[in-house]
Amino acid sequence: MVRLTVSLIASARSAPHLMHALRSLTPPLRLRAGHLGCSTWMDSDHTVHYQEDWATEPDMRERVVSDGFTRLLAVIEASEGLPEVQFNFVTQTRGLDYVAEVRGAAGPAEANDERR
Repeated sequence: MVRLTVSLIASARSAPHLMHALRSLTPPLRLRAGHLGCSTWMDSDHTVHYQEDWATEPDMRERVVSDGFTRLLAVIEASEGLPEVQFNFVTQTRGLDYVAEVRGAAGPAEANDERR
């Protein structure tokens, strides 16, 4: 999985406009192969966040060269401060099996230390 995260510095006045612009980009994404999800939210300091998840790196590469991504870049350029853009390449996801593995590796002495 590949996750794109964008954080944009905004004022109380510009944040709603950025949110609207970002949300207007998302409907066509839902139809694209490899698209896993996207979301937009705003922090209390008016920082606007945008996130896209794609199944594979080739899916993300296709996204980056698309016209829709060019529109996303235009929104990013409207940030009032230095925008943060990050691509996270997730190679493995695990669930409770990981907890069992790690906790099972703790010897009896380590388990007793936690109880004290």
